[in-house]
Amino acid sequence: MSVPKRGHAGGAVSRLIALVAAACFCFPGMLSGQTTPRVIEILADHDSRYKMQGLKEPLITAKAGEEITLRITAIKAKNRNRDGSIHGFTLLRAWDRKPVPGWDFLLKPGTQEFTLKAPSEPGEYVVVCTVICSENHEQMNMKFIVEP
Repeated sequence: MSVPKRGHAGGAVSRLIALVAAACFCFPGMLSGQTTPRVIEILADHDSRYKMQGLKEPLITAKAGEEITLRITAIKAKNRNRDGSIHGFTLLRAWDRKPVPGWDFLLKPGTQEFTLKAPSEPGEYVVVCTVICSENHEQMNMKFIVEP
């Protein structure tokens, strides 16, 4: 890269524009203010429990309307659905146990990703398993807190 002569900024400006364009190609959404959704790793384990690394009790916390990616790894439990699902992941409003639209997933063995927006209404929610995965199925739940 050569240094432009004094009083001639055209070359430097052109190179700067090229660098910004290259950065935007490598990082889509940079100029529009878009951000990459936060990834939340969850294990739907063989012992019919949701688990999150580093947490004794699994808990998801998100801002109202925040876009997040759930990366859920499902490990085979004792039972499975006819369609091959071994666990479920459904978000319910804690105060009335009504399902949140768009938050109902059937989990097959392996890792799946779901990108979605957190509910717009702040409060406490609960995640439940919707596949009878074992005799401990009823204990397969976790909290989901939506902050304003």
